[in-house]
Amino acid sequence: MSYLDEIDDPRKPSNGTLHDFREILVILIAAVLSDCDTVEDITFWARTKEAWLRRFLVLKNGIPSEETFLRILRALDPKQFESMFRRWVGGVVGALSDDAGLAGTIAIDGKTVRGSGTGGESAIHMVSAFATELGLVLGQEKVAAKSNEITAIPELLEALSIKGLLVTIDAMGCQKSIAKQIVAKKGDYLLMVKGNQPKLLEAIEIAFIDQHGVESVDRSTLVERGHGRTVGQIASVLSAKGIVDPADWPKCVTIGRIDSMRVVGDKESDLERRYYISSRALTAAQLAAAVRAHWGVENRLHWILDVSFSEDASTVAKDNAPQNLSMLRKIALNIIRADTTDTRKSSLRLKRKGAAWDDGVRERMLGIRSIC
Repeated sequence: MSYLDEIDDPRKPSNGTLHDFREILVILIAAVLSDCDTVEDITFWARTKEAWLRRFLVLKNGIPSEETFLRILRALDPKQFESMFRRWVGGVVGALSDDAGLAGTIAIDGKTVRGSGTGGESAIHMVSAFATELGLVLGQEKVAAKSNEITAIPELLEALSIKGLLVTIDAMGCQKSIAKQIVAKKGDYLLMVKGNQPKLLEAIEIAFIDQHGVESVDRSTLVERGHGRTVGQIASVLSAKGIVDPADWPKCVTIGRIDSMRVVGDKESDLERRYYISSRALTAAQLAAAVRAHWGVENRLHWILDVSFSEDASTVAKDNAPQNLSMLRKIALNIIRADTTDTRKSSLRLKRKGAAWDDGVRERMLGIRSIC
């Protein structure tokens, strides 16, 4: 509640405001946590749970209408909302990391909110920072229209505290300026290298060709079987000295290669080969683990937002509403993931339903200790 005080009410007082702004934000967060995916759902849930909400909210003029919730979402400054979110989640991550002794890897990856492209509006694309060990979203940045992730990643990095952390980004973020920014903020980078950096890619390819068959090269092999498929992976690392120019890629000490192949039934995929650079001295096993954690964002964040929160099905497209709804989903996701008191191995979908059905579960997740 104290963090929400930092957000300015976008409404003009001269128009008359029937409902308290902070109370509206509290209802939105509680409702999305409680399995509500649309503004219509939020309004219906709030009316159904009005008696519960009145235990800690005044609700002087009752529950806001669906139109009021939507107007707030459209007008709310997403930058302020995002800033509030980062400050709140910073405390959550700090507490959980201290308890668990986690060092931290941050994966930065983008996702298009496909349903936001209805009504003549272009679908928004959000770049998120994801704490891979904790499963928490640290922040998000909207990609500007007619732009790409290269412009959004630096803005997101600038807003984050990354000291001592390993930041992993796919080939889109393999930019000299981004590497320099991460090092300047006292973090480390692990960047995938593809054709958008042709000279760097060629130098790394040649280095690994020269070391082919050399037994002293650090390699790590992993074979995983399950769900009718077998995935094999070999990670290799070499020193970047003499291969990568430190003037372009500051403090780069490791180059890596990961070869992977998948067998489904009797069908074998082609060999997939990916290259990486890092400012951290990584073993082959550490490289493999960091890359798996990065691609795990697809299952642990993007897939969850689509399947458990119906993000792509949302047709809210006007003004700031898609971006603010995306933030609400990530707040709810973090609240659920940060709930260390729940020892049941329920799916996130069922945990949301538990918050919807059981007032006690919802109060525990929201950290409500005493209600007047």
